[in-house]
Amino acid sequence: VQLQASGGGLVQTGGSLRLSCAASGGRFSGHGVGWFRQAPGKEREFVGAIHRSGGSTIYADSVKGRFTISRDNAKNTVYLQMNNLGPEDTAVYYCASSPSIIYSQLRVPSSYYYWGQGTLVTVSS
Repeated sequence: VQLQASGGGLVQTGGSLRLSCAASGGRFSGHGVGWFRQAPGKEREFVGAIHRSGGSTIYADSVKGRFTISRDNAKNTVYLQMNNLGPEDTAVYYCASSPSIIYSQLRVPSSYYYWGQGTLVTVSS
């Protein structure tokens, strides 16, 4: 399975972006999909994830209420809608897929088997 993250770009503080994560060579259905980000000089951090069941999502406290993850199994794509962005959201964003059914494991990068290449989000102040 190959994952392709897209939709990053430059946005002003308070703006919005929608990232997409498309899968090829396999299907997302039956896998949880997570979003992580890595800012310059920092470790990769969990942003949010959607459970393999399709409906349930979990988020990092830093993005809760601003970011929303959704999935379209027909399009084999998962989305990360990001609203009210701030400079602290500047990072390379990665999507990844995991077969885990345990929510707590979806917060951990080692639970993910396949990773996309990342897309850069830059928020100007």
